[in-house]
Amino acid sequence: MSASQPPFIPHQAGDPAELDYSSPHGDDPGALSRDRVPVRSMTEADLEPMIAIDRRATGEDRSAYYKRKQREAMRETGIRVSLVAELDGHPVGFIMARVDYGEFGHTEPQAVMDTIGVDPGYRGRGVGRALMSQLIANLASLRVDHIRTQLDWNDVGLISYLDNAGFTPAQCVVLSRKLDG
Repeated sequence: MSASQPPFIPHQAGDPAELDYSSPHGDDPGALSRDRVPVRSMTEADLEPMIAIDRRATGEDRSAYYKRKQREAMRETGIRVSLVAELDGHPVGFIMARVDYGEFGHTEPQAVMDTIGVDPGYRGRGVGRALMSQLIANLASLRVDHIRTQLDWNDVGLISYLDNAGFTPAQCVVLSRKLDG
């Protein structure tokens, strides 16, 4: 052992210097939101609850959209990153994303977040924060360094949520053209 290295002291159980941030029952403000709201990988059985959450949130039936997006998330991607949050024994929120290893001339891995939904009855309880926190942790373990998404300019609530989650406007312009016909 060199003189510059401190001697190795094994960890002792119950060491008061070690803090446990994993307890979902603690009131420590440093505890992670995903510890308070259980988040798990999405399964095919989550389709109907997701459609119901979206219907309660938007007042619209977008079943076809969710069927297509879940099929893509479950069967057409090599890496599943879509998540579901549960409280009171049932799904209360979801986030659908995929990993892209390059497009439009870029070869770095990045994620695309397609959809996020939280049951209106569970808003304000950290569900969205837990979903985003777990997604970011999962993507970081895959060495993905960017998440991008697209939203309606007038969706002030979603813009505020994404701003609080650390998103900023991208340095690119998305162009669109309506096709005649």
